[in-house]
Amino acid sequence: MGISNFGMSSYADIVGRLRASFDAGKTRSLEFRLAQIQSLGKLLEENKAAINEALLQDLNKPAFETELSEISLVNTDVNLALNNLKTWMKDEYVEKNWATTFDSAFIRKDPFGVVLIIGAWNYPVNLLLIPLVGAIAAGNCAILKPSELSKSTEKLLSDLLPRYLDQECFAVVCGGPQDTTQLLENKFDYIFFTGSPNVGKIIMTAAAKQLTPVTLELGGKNPCFVDDGCDFKSTANRLAWSRFYNAGQTCVAPDYVLCTQEMREKLVPALKETLEEFYGKDPQQSPDFGRIVNDRHFQRVKALLGSGTVAIGGQSDEKTKYIAPTVLVDVTESDPVMQEEIFGPVLPIFTVKSLDEAIAFINRHERPLAIYAFSPDGKVVDAVLARTSSGGFCGNDGMMHMSVPTLPFGGIGNSGMGVYHGKFSYDTFSHHRGVLLRSTGMEKLNTLRYPPYAQRNIGWLISATETKRKGMCNIL
Repeated sequence: MGISNFGMSSYADIVGRLRASFDAGKTRSLEFRLAQIQSLGKLLEENKAAINEALLQDLNKPAFETELSEISLVNTDVNLALNNLKTWMKDEYVEKNWATTFDSAFIRKDPFGVVLIIGAWNYPVNLLLIPLVGAIAAGNCAILKPSELSKSTEKLLSDLLPRYLDQECFAVVCGGPQDTTQLLENKFDYIFFTGSPNVGKIIMTAAAKQLTPVTLELGGKNPCFVDDGCDFKSTANRLAWSRFYNAGQTCVAPDYVLCTQEMREKLVPALKETLEEFYGKDPQQSPDFGRIVNDRHFQRVKALLGSGTVAIGGQSDEKTKYIAPTVLVDVTESDPVMQEEIFGPVLPIFTVKSLDEAIAFINRHERPLAIYAFSPDGKVVDAVLARTSSGGFCGNDGMMHMSVPTLPFGGIGNSGMGVYHGKFSYDTFSHHRGVLLRSTGMEKLNTLRYPPYAQRNIGWLISATETKRKGMCNIL
């Protein structure tokens, strides 16, 4: 059984213990929440070297990338919560109708209870701990399930988290798909999952049996339109950084480029120059380029190199799970590399004749997690934004919208449901409870709505409760 730090306790025992703590109100106070979030920040601060080492072992992730996208982004959410939680927790008073003029109407943000957070392997610290910040801030107990594919990070987090968080309110469980299946047989009050659309369907099916609400952060093929008017060198820099960061194993990385044949002729040499500047003549020797997480994914990504024509890169080394930063041209819509999320250091370029054709191509496919558009003409960027649908959007760069914690992050349709980051994480893990507290007096006014009904009262009641369009008069 894949349980960490709890001996041979069953999943049901762990859920039961956490539920008892939640029912006792242990997680509800502002002081408790702040203390746990501070401890999470302390975990990051005191274990940077160990986190770097674990991610180096799992993904050959450069310390620069670990610091930026694993530790710093989590710290941002930790600090946002510490700075703002007192305000977030306040009741939100709302506008009232005439009938409730003397009453109190507000939204109370209640915790759901015991939540399950299932992380992913490509950013195993970020994708587990940022949702956790929101769950703690909202006052929940939580069971955390790190990905078993990033083995070193899974072990590190399962060792560290119980040392920094209250073990009566938070638990870590480890294991593979079979363990996750057993875990999902228990009743949770909310499930937050990050992973593939196929597994997301399994999670949602299990949640449906218990009528458990879910947030699903999934993936997809993120299009990137490059307009003919672009500065091809700066475009190549930004495109290469966002595509080949973490060896392309990023859910919001540009998955393919849409551009004209003319732009392709400029972009490919610019990308070649950029990749040499980034990683040297032999990227395999670069300390700044990662590796594929395991053999199965290595074989999967390597097989995609058979699509189209290799214009840049294409080398691989099975022993070290290395695949070179690769650019493909002459791909067709039916090629495997254009059919599945790549999740590796491969960038196909698909040629189109116009902006309209690019938008039509995007809209023929599932709605992605992100769409990117490069153009010096704001009207072109606005056209892509206005005429497509995606979880997020970034103009003239890749992935940088992820660095803005006041923006919601999440998918739509096949790329997921629900949002998080910053206050959006707090809201995701909070039940927004509508509350009306009425006066015990003035009973005479209430008789207007009691049986036996009098038709003469209906006008007064509608006027007192119905919202009118601005500028309209009330006719009694």
